Amino acid sequence: MAVEQTLSIIKPDGVKKGVIGQVIARFEGAGLKVAAMKMAHLTRAQAEGFYHVHQQRPFFGSLVEFMTSGPVVLMILQGENAIAKNRELMGATDPAKAAPGTIRKDFASGIEQNTVHGSDGPDTAAFETQYFFNVFDRVNE
Repeated sequence: MAVEQTLSIIKPDGVKKGVIGQVIARFEGAGLKVAAMKMAHLTRAQAEGFYHVHQQRPFFGSLVEFMTSGPVVLMILQGENAIAKNRELMGATDPAKAAPGTIRKDFASGIEQNTVHGSDGPDTAAFETQYFFNVFDRVNE
């Protein structure tokens, strides 16, 4: 099994609800380590750049508005199969369809305000982690 790094974001709704510690505890409880972490309030340009792959989709504008509406917690998670493990912990994008016990089922209020973001594959994880963190921000054990 390969040790991977992936990006995780606790979105503005998760920060506002005060579930940062609970979300991180789930990651750590599943064997993922936090290799880097910071809190930020994304600018419009940062959010648009991050979600550029969705710019032609109808939800792009509301997603950017939401992601700039309050602070977020940006993390690089590291561990065996970190990408798949993170996605399993998050649950389906639509919390109504997410499995019981997943982060989105337990904390999200809707398909857009779904508490967390996670990279969906190795190429995406590489882009996303580099988008918010440089090599000096990371702990590599």
